[in-house]
Amino acid sequence: MIVFTLGFARMGEIDEEIEQANNISSMDAQAYKVADGGVDDDGRSKRTGTVWTASAHIVTAIVGSGVLSLAWGIAQLGWITGVSTLLIFSSISLYSSGLLADCYRAPLSGKRNHTYRAAVKTYLGGRKHKICGLVQYVLLVGMVVGYTITAAISMLAIQKSNCFQKRGHGAQCKFSNNPFMIGIGIVEMFLSQIPNIHKLSWLSIIAAIMSVSYAGIGMGLAFTKAVSGHGETTSLTGEKIGPNLTAADKTWGMFSAIGNIAFACAYLQILIEIQDTLKSSPPENKVMKKANIIATLTATTLYMLCGCFGYAALGNNAPGNLLAGFYKPFWLVEMANCFIVVHLLGAYQVMAQPVFYVIESWASTRWPKSKFVTKEYPVTIGKNNLKFSVNLFRLTWRTIFVVMATLLSMALPFFNEVLGLLGALAYWPLTVYFPLEMYIAQKNIKRGTSWWFGLQLLNLVCFLAALGAACSSIHGLYKAFHTYKPLKVTQ
Repeated sequence: MIVFTLGFARMGEIDEEIEQANNISSMDAQAYKVADGGVDDDGRSKRTGTVWTASAHIVTAIVGSGVLSLAWGIAQLGWITGVSTLLIFSSISLYSSGLLADCYRAPLSGKRNHTYRAAVKTYLGGRKHKICGLVQYVLLVGMVVGYTITAAISMLAIQKSNCFQKRGHGAQCKFSNNPFMIGIGIVEMFLSQIPNIHKLSWLSIIAAIMSVSYAGIGMGLAFTKAVSGHGETTSLTGEKIGPNLTAADKTWGMFSAIGNIAFACAYLQILIEIQDTLKSSPPENKVMKKANIIATLTATTLYMLCGCFGYAALGNNAPGNLLAGFYKPFWLVEMANCFIVVHLLGAYQVMAQPVFYVIESWASTRWPKSKFVTKEYPVTIGKNNLKFSVNLFRLTWRTIFVVMATLLSMALPFFNEVLGLLGALAYWPLTVYFPLEMYIAQKNIKRGTSWWFGLQLLNLVCFLAALGAACSSIHGLYKAFHTYKPLKVTQ
């Protein structure tokens, strides 16, 4: 975390250096601008994205491990509140995404903002830009920990499924997550040595296919059980207060469920980057708004199906992970869990690479003459002359990061509490606060007007919901630490 903090302190300066490099590249590219229009107005290669490619990118980003917790979330809230909460969060995300689409280009100059943080810097200034960066990078680190926990739970589910298949459902099949987390850490240690995210496109494509596949399997299993008449007991208000559930625990569970649902709907931080792939004509903001509508409707429909079918099938005692509620057919459940593991191995790198980049950029500017930091050592392996390069600082720093993330995952192996905390962290600042503040600055909305009050009311409500979800998740982690022994959890 010391290295992480040092990297954050340099984020603003690194961004300025990158922007200067982009400006130089832009001027060079203008010299080669010919009749065929090979570059765009910022000097970068001609963008070819359309409403359909943008929609596909957004759906791929939205659909992830958060979908697995929706049945549990609705079980905590009940049919009325659970479904309403999902629809409300999706609607707020859709509204905010429309405001964010208008912030892609800077006012007056029309200059493109290539990243979310660049847009925040353009409209809100350097201080909020740095706060935004801190939130984003803390979230990325948290996502890495969350993905490690989720992947380990899925691997554990495969082992338990095999145990139940051999010994029957009455068998005591409890195992530790730790060996699986260590195994994931070892795999990620190797994947992390890939120099940059651009060389991971194949991993992202595989991860996207896996995410849609396991979500579809979970939905199919839940639908089959629900329509067969074997669904468990459900209610309008969710899990009922009784001998095994106090009113306080019910309240904490409801707020944690809100955090889990918010996590599933928090995706705005990647929308500017997706909009940056669109063609200039028709205007990017109009195309992006259409893509947002298509993607949000698609994802919300999938979420409703998974959440509602899952709750109808598994009832008020739905587990935190939808697939944990099914054991048959064994091969299909195990396949879905394998898909989760493959998806999260790739998603881990998508989240970790920006963290790697900011620390390595800081180190290279801090010690430009250090061979340990900057020198690349070429390596050739095998008869086919497989070539790659090794950098000692990259090897050391990325290995330490993966080890620390793995140890933190082993100490906090609590799926829903971690997802709820990440949802609270991501949803309010990145999905609501910054887009609304940028829109207010862009449109020059006067303080005290009805429009300003309406936006601030939305901001306040989402902040309170996120605060409640964060407190609930922290409370859940606190209770879990009193029940479980860190590094010795069995499930």
